[in-house]
Amino acid sequence: MAEWWRGSVTYQVYPRSFQDSNGDGIGDLAGITARLPHLAALGVDAVWLSPIFKSPMADMGYDVSDYTDVDPLFGDLAGFDAMVARAHELGLKVIIDQVISHSSDQHPFFRESRMSRDNPRADWYVWADAKPDGSPPNNWLSVFGGSAWEWDSRRRQYYLHNFLPSQPDFNFHNPAVQDWALEVLRFWLERGVDGFRLDTVNYYFHDDQLRPNGPMPGRDNRPPVNPYDMQDHLFSKSRPENIGWLERLRALTDEYEGRTMVGEVGDAAWRNVAIMAEYTQPGRLHMAYSFDMLGPEFTAGHFREKIEGFFQGAPEGWPMWAFSNHDVIRHATRWADHGAADAVAKQAAALLLSFEGSVCLYQGEEVGQTETDVLFEELTDPPGIRFWPDYKGRDGCRTPMVWDRSAHGGFSEVKPWLPVKAPQLARNVADQDGVPGSVLEFYREMLAYRRATPALRLGRTRFFNLPEPVLGFARGEGLACVFNLSPRPVVVQAAGQLAAGAPCHAAHLEAGRLTLGPNGFAFVAGEAELLLSAG
Repeated sequence: MAEWWRGSVTYQVYPRSFQDSNGDGIGDLAGITARLPHLAALGVDAVWLSPIFKSPMADMGYDVSDYTDVDPLFGDLAGFDAMVARAHELGLKVIIDQVISHSSDQHPFFRESRMSRDNPRADWYVWADAKPDGSPPNNWLSVFGGSAWEWDSRRRQYYLHNFLPSQPDFNFHNPAVQDWALEVLRFWLERGVDGFRLDTVNYYFHDDQLRPNGPMPGRDNRPPVNPYDMQDHLFSKSRPENIGWLERLRALTDEYEGRTMVGEVGDAAWRNVAIMAEYTQPGRLHMAYSFDMLGPEFTAGHFREKIEGFFQGAPEGWPMWAFSNHDVIRHATRWADHGAADAVAKQAAALLLSFEGSVCLYQGEEVGQTETDVLFEELTDPPGIRFWPDYKGRDGCRTPMVWDRSAHGGFSEVKPWLPVKAPQLARNVADQDGVPGSVLEFYREMLAYRRATPALRLGRTRFFNLPEPVLGFARGEGLACVFNLSPRPVVVQAAGQLAAGAPCHAAHLEAGRLTLGPNGFAFVAGEAELLLSAG
C-alpha cells in the first residue's frame, strides 16, 4: 500500500539500549534483529532506528562522521541489510534517522572546510567573521548551552553549531550541500529502507543576513535553566527557504514506491503546530513529528487544542503524535500524579492510539517503563552534565530495554553503558507477557483494535464539548472515544453502547449514563451524536 504510513504505528528503537548481542554493554543491530519478533507480536507497523552511522559519539550518534556506513559499535552494512530483510519478513517497515542538518567536526567535509576560506568545501558549513571586538557575529544560542558560534583558529572565523561545538551546521544555502544530502538518502533508499525520520527538520536553513534573534515573547524575567529558552529563534531556524528543500526531499522519495518521511519539528510551543501544518502541505513531508505532547500537560483542553489546531491549519497534512522519546522524561513518570501507575500507562496507550494521525511509541512504554534516576557520576549526556542538577539530561529515558528480571534486565550479560535499576527492572517484558491485565497485554489489545478499526486509523475527528477532566471525540462515523483524565470517577451522558471488541477500563454504560472510574476510558458505538453533556 503506497500510503501505509497514514494512520500507522511506529516503534522507536534506541539502538544503544535495545539489545546487546556481543557482550560489550551496548546494543547493536544483531540484537535488534533478534528482538524484531517482539515488535511484530506487539502489532506495530514500522520500526524507527535512532542513528547507527559512524560517529565519535559525542552526542550518541547524532554527530555523524560517515553517512553511508554503520558504526562498528552497532555492526556493519551486512548486519543492517540482514535486519531490514528480517523486518520485512515479519511485515515491519524500517525507518532510519537522518541527521543532515549538521555533521560531526570529524567528518572529512568539515576537516576540509576549516582548512581555508577558498578550498572546494569552504562554504559547505556556516562560517562568519567576528565582530570588530572579536565577539561572535550575532546572539544566536546553542540548544545545548552557550553561544551557537565557535571560533576556529585556522580559518580565523566562527562556525555555526545549533548543538555541540563538535556538531557544525551544514550550509544549505549552498546547492551542492543539498545535492550531496539527496545522494545520502538515495543510498539508503536503494538498500531498501521504507522511510526517514528527519532530525531537526526545521534547522536546515539559517538567515543568510545573520540577523539577531529577539527575546521570547510573553515569558517572565526569571532566567530558565537553559538561556536558549529566552530567545525567539526566528532567524536561526524555521526559515522560509526550508520549504523548497522539503519539496526536493519529497521529490526524491516519490521516486520510490511506498516510502515516507517524517520530520522532527521543534520550535516554540505557540509556533510548532503552524510549522507542522506548513511542512506537511502536499508535495512536502508525509508527516510531521510533534513535540506538543511530550511535556507535562495532561488535560483534555491541551490534547484537543493540538489536534484541532493541526488539522485546521493543514486539512491535507498529516501529524505523527508521541508521548515519549529519547529526548524527554518518560510519560509514565511525567504524568504519575494523574492516577495509579498501570492505569495511567494503559490510558496513555488508549489515548494516543485513538488520535487522528500516525503514532510513535518509544521502546519500553509498552511495559509502562518509568524514568531512571541517574546519578551525576553515571551521566553521559552533554546537556545533563552541563545543566545538572536542575536539568538531568536525557540519560534517564535512554537506559536499556528491560526484557526480564536478570541482573541487567536481559539486555546484556555485562554492565550496560547506562544502568538498569530496580524500579525499571520491575517493569519487564517476561513478567508481563501473556499476563491478563498487564500493561504489555493491553498494548497488544489496543494496537490490534486500532489496526482492525478503520475509524481509528483514518476517520476524521470531531470533539465534544465536555468539561475537564473528560476528553471525548468521535472518530469517523459511529465511534466515540471517551477518557476520564483524572483519578476521580465521572459520569457522562451517552447514547449507544460500548463498542464490541473494544478495550475499556473502569467503564460502565447503562441507561444513557457512562460511568468512568479513575483513569477510565471507553469506546462507544451508536448514533452520530453520541455524547450530550458531562456531569
